[in-house]
Amino acid sequence: MDSSIQTLLEEEQKREDARMQVTLKHLAAGVIFVDRKAVYIDDTVEIGPGTTIWPGAILEGKTVIGKDCVIGPGCRIRDSIIEDGADLQNAVVLESSVGKGTKVGPFAYLRPGSKVGANAKVGDFVEIKNSTLGDGSKASHLTYIGDSDVGENVNLGCGVVFVNYDGSKKYRSTVGDGAFVGCNVNLVSPVNVGEGAYVAAGTTVTEDVPPGALCVGRQKQKHVDGWVEKRGILKKKK
Repeated sequence: MDSSIQTLLEEEQKREDARMQVTLKHLAAGVIFVDRKAVYIDDTVEIGPGTTIWPGAILEGKTVIGKDCVIGPGCRIRDSIIEDGADLQNAVVLESSVGKGTKVGPFAYLRPGSKVGANAKVGDFVEIKNSTLGDGSKASHLTYIGDSDVGENVNLGCGVVFVNYDGSKKYRSTVGDGAFVGCNVNLVSPVNVGEGAYVAAGTTVTEDVPPGALCVGRQKQKHVDGWVEKRGILKKKK
């Protein structure tokens, strides 16, 4: 074997041995590994006992993971705090924090500066950037929360977008405790949605919504009878 290849193999083995030592340290401290050979953990990472780490997890930097968490397949966590009992699935969490008992993912992205409270939900294809999501709040799917502060027990429907960038500057919005934001809503920052307010599905919000109010900002539905047949696009039955 070529000496240069032999050297590379020896260096790789040293790295592998060091990686396994880190994993074994956590194993001895009560961390559960589904496959301890298929995780990648920096020696600076702290993990509490009872936490389960699934294959494909990458834990980096000054990450601190609490007790009894689930770090599912494909998670990448860097310089973040994951509190006790949190459950992350196929999530990327960078320089952020996740509260106790919160569920994140699958396929969620927490960008730097994000703080998610306790018993919250950040569902599939939800992205949070430099924002807070309060205790008990839910963004279940297909939502972007950017440069904003969302209170406690808020529901963000599918397709909600915090429109935080006008092409030159970024702006911040707030959503009060107990508010309900329907599907496909655009919150054009800076706006404030008051406590307990409702925003109807399909609304684009450009002005503050008072507490307890219903905000509706969409065209009234109308029907053009016979339009399909007149256009000649009616599908014929076979």
